[in-house]
Amino acid sequence: QVQLVESGGGLVQAGGSLRLSCVASGRTSSISTMGWYRQAPGKQRELVASITSVGTTVYADSVKGRFTISRDNAKNSVNLQMHSLKPEDTAVYYCNAPRWDGYRWLEVWGQGTLVTVSS
Repeated sequence: QVQLVESGGGLVQAGGSLRLSCVASGRTSSISTMGWYRQAPGKQRELVASITSVGTTVYADSVKGRFTISRDNAKNSVNLQMHSLKPEDTAVYYCNAPRWDGYRWLEVWGQGTLVTVSS
C-alpha cells in the first residue's frame, strides 16, 4: 500500500503564492508518476501538473508559467509551487501517485488540501 499526505493549503489573496507538499509512504517503490489534481465546487477533478520519476513534467494550460511541480525521489515527495494565484485557482488540491500492483496501475490519492484565493 501507499499513503499520501498533503500539506500547505490555505487562504491567500489574488496574486499571492502558496507551496503544496505531498509525502508518500509505504511501498513507494511501486510509484512512478506523481501529480496534483484539483476539484473546484461543482466541477470535475482536473489535472494540474504531473512529474515522472525522471523529471518529465506536464501542466494544465491554465497554470503554465505560474505553477511549478518538483519532486524529490529520495524523500518520496512532490511539491507544487504556485505563483500569481487567481480566484479561479480556488479548489481542493489532491496529490496523486498511481502504484503498480504487479498487474495494473491503481490510483492513490491524498486526503486533499484546500486552497482559497480571495479577490
